[in-house]
Amino acid sequence: MADVEEVQVVVAHQECATLRVGDVFLKVDTDQARTDREVEAMATAPIPTAEILWRKPPVLALAALPGVALGRLGEPSLASSAAWAAAGTAVRMLHDAPLPPWPGRSLEEIASELDGECQWLVANGVLPADVVARNRRVAEAALRPWTPVFTHGDLQVAHVFVAGAEVTGVLDWSEAAQGDALFDLATLTLGHPEHLGDVVAGYGTDVDLDVIRAWWSLRSLRGVRWLVEHGFDPTLPGCEVDVLRTQAMRD
Repeated sequence: MADVEEVQVVVAHQECATLRVGDVFLKVDTDQARTDREVEAMATAPIPTAEILWRKPPVLALAALPGVALGRLGEPSLASSAAWAAAGTAVRMLHDAPLPPWPGRSLEEIASELDGECQWLVANGVLPADVVARNRRVAEAALRPWTPVFTHGDLQVAHVFVAGAEVTGVLDWSEAAQGDALFDLATLTLGHPEHLGDVVAGYGTDVDLDVIRAWWSLRSLRGVRWLVEHGFDPTLPGCEVDVLRTQAMRD
């Protein structure tokens, strides 16, 4: 690392930051309990993760993964259908693993947060009331009891790395917990509905596509304020606001 001439800021906000220094990623997190869970999740997940090089709180050093990200929200994915299917297979392996010892958010917590975020979106003029209301109706299908599985919790397409048709690793396990399997599948395909069929084929079992679409609305409704308050722009083409407008037209 002494010969590195550039430090790349991968992502940064008030809670944590990730820097790339050569072939090492340095993740700085203010919440060490969250990092504890991330390290444990990476150690027990039955799919490839980044190698932990060292940890000196508040810094966690991870080796760079081979390959490239499956895609980026708001951009067309250059990965093949086979790569997307491989991601679905990896997610199924994770969901079949023993549960982590810590729970995720309850159904009641999610529903309460959803209501508050919908009110905020309308009150602040972020989205038209009818778009919010239509997505709130769509999201209702996700608010049902589920059998908890080992979920990644933030399985954004940029967190899954592939080489050809092989998953080489999955990043950012800070939200891993017991949760709804279809939430992971929805997060992975958010903004990339054209690859939902590939992911489900790789997943290898029947899933309720209406619930996945419901999670698209629910995740986007819950995420807009966080993104705005942490310096991100959810109104960029193909991102959360576009997802909500598209979902409203489908409803």
